[in-house]
Amino acid sequence: MLIELRGVSKVFTNPRTGKGLVALNDVTLEVGEGEFLCLIGPSGCGKSTALNLLAGFEASTGGDVLFQGKRVTAPSPKRGVVFQESSLFPWMTVLQNVTFSLQGEDGREGKEAKAMEYLRMVGLADFARSRPSELSGGMKQRVAIARALAMDPDVLLMDEPFGSLDEQTRRKLDNEVLSLWKREGKTIIFVTHSIDEALILGTRVVLMCASPGRISREWKVDMPWPRDPSSPRMVRLKEEMIRGLQTCSCAATAPRPSFISIGNEVNGTEVGK
Repeated sequence: MLIELRGVSKVFTNPRTGKGLVALNDVTLEVGEGEFLCLIGPSGCGKSTALNLLAGFEASTGGDVLFQGKRVTAPSPKRGVVFQESSLFPWMTVLQNVTFSLQGEDGREGKEAKAMEYLRMVGLADFARSRPSELSGGMKQRVAIARALAMDPDVLLMDEPFGSLDEQTRRKLDNEVLSLWKREGKTIIFVTHSIDEALILGTRVVLMCASPGRISREWKVDMPWPRDPSSPRMVRLKEEMIRGLQTCSCAATAPRPSFISIGNEVNGTEVGK
């Protein structure tokens, strides 16, 4: 198994109040090589937190986060990340932003040639000498994707990469990411608030609920592409996912121990010690 979360919990402790916010509790998930997994759920359910644990940006409070059978303890070029914002260096050109991720490559010419290969892949070779300020929001995100792919990661972690874009640009980039996934064979974990986007892209959709963050249910989506949103099966899956989200929302209104005092245990792990 390429990626495993085994009984993972994550608590963010406030040193001023001495209490911890339980962002994730007892999350178990497996992701196989070549999957396109979409994570959906309401705000605050821990989707981005789970992605940060997989990226190695955060450490879990309890449980194990494994990549290729080894515990994740730090970021790695084998796990590329595309954030909600493009996070490009504004003083660098498009080409320089992509080559920056290739510090391990030998020679400037070799790095630039590889960077240009991925810029052509996302349709931005003609903008290699442009600055980020000269690009649209969608183009910036395509540069960010090219930068992540240039590292040749085994898995691509995408945290709502198109959430701030207009619907037309978003659908265009969805199709580009899908084409890249088919061509490159990368494993992708894609966080989104959009059920439609998850159904268009994913081979599997996992629903997370909040207070605390946990996995509620999942669906396997084994229909061929391009997918017709109006087909009976797509409509049925969408209705099931909407009901699942509504269940999450109802559960979130009930009293639930989302906060704990330092020294209490979450999933067998004492926090704040």
